[in-house]
Amino acid sequence: MISDLISDILTQSGYNVKTASEGRTALQIFEENEFDLVITDVFMPGIDGFGVARHIRNSNKPETPIIARSGTPWDMEKGAFAFVIPKPFNLKILLHTSTM
Repeated sequence: MISDLISDILTQSGYNVKTASEGRTALQIFEENEFDLVITDVFMPGIDGFGVARHIRNSNKPETPIIARSGTPWDMEKGAFAFVIPKPFNLKILLHTSTM
């Protein structure tokens, strides 16, 4: 899966990474931990990336930066995400974006 590849690359680059394969689990992990950044796919089972972003913005950690991965980056909600990475994407772009 792409999320496993992203996790491996970010871990090898020195980041502490937690992953979830669907939105509900992602939000549970988010609530139980502190994160410098959240990377979410827009289309996930259950709660999608937009729902994840809404939850984070309404949480007690609303300033957490969120990067979205999307096959339709031109069709994104303005302000929901700090950055949108189009699919397919270059891993160098992801690494650069995660340090912004």
